[in-house]
Amino acid sequence: MRVLLVEDDEPVAESLRRGLLRYGFEVTWVATGGAALEHEEPYDVVLLDLGLPDTDGLDVCRALRERGDVPIIVISARSDETDRVVGLELGADDYVSKPFGVREVIARIRAVMRRAQPRTSSAESAGPDRYGDRLTIDRKAVRVHLDGAEVALAPKEYDLLSFLTEEPGALMSREQIMEAVWDANWFGPTKTLDVHVAALRRKLAGAITIEAVRGVGFRLIVNGGSDAS
Repeated sequence: MRVLLVEDDEPVAESLRRGLLRYGFEVTWVATGGAALEHEEPYDVVLLDLGLPDTDGLDVCRALRERGDVPIIVISARSDETDRVVGLELGADDYVSKPFGVREVIARIRAVMRRAQPRTSSAESAGPDRYGDRLTIDRKAVRVHLDGAEVALAPKEYDLLSFLTEEPGALMSREQIMEAVWDANWFGPTKTLDVHVAALRRKLAGAITIEAVRGVGFRLIVNGGSDAS
């Protein structure tokens, strides 16, 4: 996923950039509103600071929204409710106040991307997500079907499958998975992750492949296709 980060504070930008890169995001960083508006490479989401040196971030937000429907998340030290309301009214999809953690930003990115799907997808995509020819995941009903038959998954098995299928083919570190599926403050052994991966491999054999990358984590591959339809 490609992120356009608009932030003039270099230490904040570098810290956030490193964190996002660690979670598999592609990040382009610009330090001014002008540079953001001149940026021509495609991106999937914008992280926009309001306190820019050359122009008010709210004006940048308005200009970006007039150009299209790419999700915009405002990140700012301004905690005043008025700024929040104005930012949202100008087209921002979410608002994060400084200081913030990288995991919070990532969670908000994923949330706005899920909400943005109806704007860019056909009406059929509102139903269960299909992965290849055999596997479907109904995230609203929290149900998984293989070849049309429901698969009984334990709660954490479902959470793990749901997380890994958010970005098929992406390499997810053990740390990322444990934080997302179990708890951000998990400090115990990660053997439970291997047990749940083994269970998914057994229950969904043939539909997906979960590759183990030694010393890093896991990558889910959809057999017969890599994207949800």
